[in-house]
Amino acid sequence: MSNSSSISHFLLLALADTRQLQLLHFCLFLGISLSALLGNGLIISAVACGHLLHTPMFFFLLNLALTDLGSILTTVPKAMHNSLWDTRTVSYTGCAAQLFLLIFFLGSELSLLTIMCYDRYVSICKPLHYGTLLGSRACAHMAAAAWASAFLNALMHTVNTFSLPLCHGNALGQFFCEIPQILKLSCSKSYLRELGLIGLSACLGLGCFVFIVFSYVQFFRAVLRIPSEQGRHKAFSTCLPHLAVVSLFLSTIMFAHLKPPSISSPSLDLALSVLYSVVPPALNPLIYSLRNQELKAAVWRLMTGWFQETQTAVQLLLFTCNKSNL
Repeated sequence: MSNSSSISHFLLLALADTRQLQLLHFCLFLGISLSALLGNGLIISAVACGHLLHTPMFFFLLNLALTDLGSILTTVPKAMHNSLWDTRTVSYTGCAAQLFLLIFFLGSELSLLTIMCYDRYVSICKPLHYGTLLGSRACAHMAAAAWASAFLNALMHTVNTFSLPLCHGNALGQFFCEIPQILKLSCSKSYLRELGLIGLSACLGLGCFVFIVFSYVQFFRAVLRIPSEQGRHKAFSTCLPHLAVVSLFLSTIMFAHLKPPSISSPSLDLALSVLYSVVPPALNPLIYSLRNQELKAAVWRLMTGWFQETQTAVQLLLFTCNKSNL
């Protein structure tokens, strides 16, 4: 029997038993992380540099891309390191930091998706009030509230979780640190306090889910009343990517934590955790860019500009080298 004061590190779940599978997992995580970094980085650069994209919708999309980057950088690098070097350990402070950052970025993502749903609702159902309800000051306040609330929520959960006495070993049944796995190591009834915080967070998440559903019901009712087919198609094209991202994020995270224990297994839990923590940050840029012509045009202009600048720099370097040789 040991308590939390004697635990210096935790043992994460091994993704594979053989060296070949470990290297395969490393390559898969490397590909996913690179695609997420590239996609979200392009969205952030395109929105920040493109003056035509300085609108509320793209402002919130930039914030969402930042949360996706933070989310995937919180879990994937450590998993890649463990797979490459055949290790399972994570330090006590490293586990606490990972838990805090993961809750922070996931909470921020849910808040931002809710705000983006409100943005789409106002643009379709109350277009005359769009400039008033979603001015630059209002957008900044909503984004700040999303980040601040996620920070406070993550701080409360992290402090409360790591204040529990742990006496059931240090092995976690997950490839990253999360609250349910740490609670399994607790030997005190004080974990009920953390369960209460989880219940409160679940209620807030349920409130966001109900708001999103209500907003989309109103949205579809308004769109179906648009007389022209082109108008309906344009309205759907701006909202379907958001609906796809919300569905992917909420369905995987809800099923992962609300599924009945009878169907639970280590392999299923691992697959679900990858689906809600790793896959959405990589797919979100693709989903948003498929049907958004403005975003695709901005990304293309950005990439073309980078290519031309690189080509000019190379030509200038070659000219300088040739001149020096002469």
